[in-house]
Amino acid sequence: MLDSEGLTKIQSIVLIAVIVVAVIGGAAYVLLSGDEQPSDTIKIGVCADLDSSAGKSILQEAVLAVEHVNAEGGVLGRLFEVVSEDDDSESVNMDFALATNAMTRLITVDQADYIISFGTFISIYQELAFQHKKIMFGAYNAADDLTQKVLDDYDRYKYYFRIGISNHTIVKEGVAEDVATIGEYTGFKKVAIVSHDLGLAGQEWLSEIVADLDEVGMDVVYTAIIPLDAVDFSSYFAQAEAAGVEIMHCPNIMPQSCAPFVREYYERQSPMVLIGSLTGAARSDFWELTEGKCEYVSAFAYPTGVGYPFTNKTLAFAEAYMDKWGEEGVGPIYDTIRYILPDAIGRAGTFETDAVISALETVDVETSLARHFIFTSSHDIMSGKSGPNKHSEDYRFIGMFQWQDGELVPVLPKEIMKEAGATYKVPPWPGPWD
Repeated sequence: MLDSEGLTKIQSIVLIAVIVVAVIGGAAYVLLSGDEQPSDTIKIGVCADLDSSAGKSILQEAVLAVEHVNAEGGVLGRLFEVVSEDDDSESVNMDFALATNAMTRLITVDQADYIISFGTFISIYQELAFQHKKIMFGAYNAADDLTQKVLDDYDRYKYYFRIGISNHTIVKEGVAEDVATIGEYTGFKKVAIVSHDLGLAGQEWLSEIVADLDEVGMDVVYTAIIPLDAVDFSSYFAQAEAAGVEIMHCPNIMPQSCAPFVREYYERQSPMVLIGSLTGAARSDFWELTEGKCEYVSAFAYPTGVGYPFTNKTLAFAEAYMDKWGEEGVGPIYDTIRYILPDAIGRAGTFETDAVISALETVDVETSLARHFIFTSSHDIMSGKSGPNKHSEDYRFIGMFQWQDGELVPVLPKEIMKEAGATYKVPPWPGPWD
């Protein structure tokens, strides 16, 4: 099904740029009602770098989901419990032994029944899941080979399911189609690809996007890789303007640079539209942070993060997460523990591993991020591009939202923009739209 190369650690980080996170303390949580804690709880294990922003957000979502599951009496009469281990897998000095020991402890000492994992060593974690016959949900790892293994060697890798983002191939193709859709809205064809420097992995990612844009009829006339410590972005916009760019797409602009980058665009009234993974640009406080200079800028985001009522459960999660953690949440891990896993266990009528795997393979539930959450035959996330039997808006998606008059409105996918009664807008200053 998929045979392209998987993402490296840096590429995976690029694709989770829309995640909004905060710091919490502690590494293990028991979420049960009353003073007595029964010994037969179902343990949800989290193995991630709990000191990293992504790892902390994963744990926070797990905690909230378990609270909500237990508030409704648990599953098949048993309550859930969260246990966790810090694998330090996102640190500068990655330690293979430390990471694998963390996963092993989670299984053998903490006695996790189901595992949520994220980190550099997830391929090794797949092997440990097989050895111990544990169902593992992979969060925010986009490598194609993680789910290709399910097709190639089902008996060994059937324990793995992807939940955070779609695979690398789907995401890459989606970026090209999204830029092409903005071109359809505007009639523009000339594109710039501008991103922060993420090393060789980032350069390969940009090259692939350029090739895909060419295939969909877009003309890439300017590319630039920005040093991570850059503070002045005027030269990049000047060169893009000189090249006649009409659409500037940014696969990744890091949080520390996002606001000044956007302000530069607005203050110079650059004659192009600005879209992409502008980290933090879809946060509710970005309007104030830029003093409204993010107007007309479009950024990728989960509907939970921007408060768009994509499903009947989106706003409930967003409000609960904000109430508990004081920040905007994302949702994939919450959805897995709150809706996907309980649905599978409930239909299986048992916690027996093979029975739950079979039930997960036929899951079709509404979550905070999907009107129909479904796994593909490779245990990947069903998306609008991989699911021909339903409209693209029925599946899980990361949409593009544009700042208009201080509000974030959906502009991609096209069906959601129409559903919301929104339109894509171009700036009022002189440009190719005149």
